[in-house]
Amino acid sequence: MSTAATTHAEQLEAAAKAAGLTLTASEPGTDYAGQATTRTIVALTSDPSKTHLLELSEGFDPSNPKFAPELNTFFTELALRLRNPDPDFYLTLLGLPLTFGKFAWPFHGSTSGADTSIVHGEVHLATGADAALHAKISASLTRTFADVVSALEQPFAEGFIFNAVRKTLDQGQLELVKSGNRQPVPVTTRYYSLKQSKFIFNDTDEQKREEYLKGKVYWLSGVLGAGAPVWLTDPRDAQYLNTTVDELQKNAAALASEGFVTLSEAGEWGAITDTLRAQSAAYEAEVQEALTFIKPSFNEDMRGGHTNM
Repeated sequence: MSTAATTHAEQLEAAAKAAGLTLTASEPGTDYAGQATTRTIVALTSDPSKTHLLELSEGFDPSNPKFAPELNTFFTELALRLRNPDPDFYLTLLGLPLTFGKFAWPFHGSTSGADTSIVHGEVHLATGADAALHAKISASLTRTFADVVSALEQPFAEGFIFNAVRKTLDQGQLELVKSGNRQPVPVTTRYYSLKQSKFIFNDTDEQKREEYLKGKVYWLSGVLGAGAPVWLTDPRDAQYLNTTVDELQKNAAALASEGFVTLSEAGEWGAITDTLRAQSAAYEAEVQEALTFIKPSFNEDMRGGHTNM
């Protein structure tokens, strides 16, 4: 390993350690375009069975001071997310529980000649039953949009890419299937406010946020987590819902007062109650309605050959 590579590894290790994480294994890899990368397993120090794959370009310099704040934030949030029953779990406003995986970082240039950067990955339906329904993702970042990102690397982009996928599903522009080709997720400046210097995906009110948190606790704590508490103040959810972690904490407190969740750790974590478990039929129906909504529909007259063309 070169001196520079050793320094980079030490820098990452120090940032991870400060957040309660351990870099357990590193190996050389290649990205979609064949460029060299470094693949590192990041584990929760208190529970090494909880891991997350971090893949960075070989030439990425984590010692650059301009990257330090976001890298520290990435590791700090990851340490909390890894404590969830399933760290890869994300819920959509449409009510679809998902797990994200197989994302091949970093971004690579479009092979079609377009001036975009691409990252591939997959999302799977996570109802505890049929994980066969999934979508292969090809998320594309426009050059203009890329200018607001510190680096086209995983720690700086994973959050908003995942939120863009969720938003695209909410719009019915992705389908969960048992097999199929990659589906596009265009990530453009419509998701970013230059005036406010922040990402904006959805406008939500108190009721929507409470319903979102109820759904997250139902699926992640109740169905997938055997009643274990889940992190309710995840900044990625706050970004997706266009709110703040403080507001999410208030929303969680409201749910606790109604008997839907049991809170812990200053109200930032919540576990399912029997009151919420009793709504299982409604959540299962919501998933079926969402799957119907995202399934492409066809004009029956055109299917039968009756057109005005």
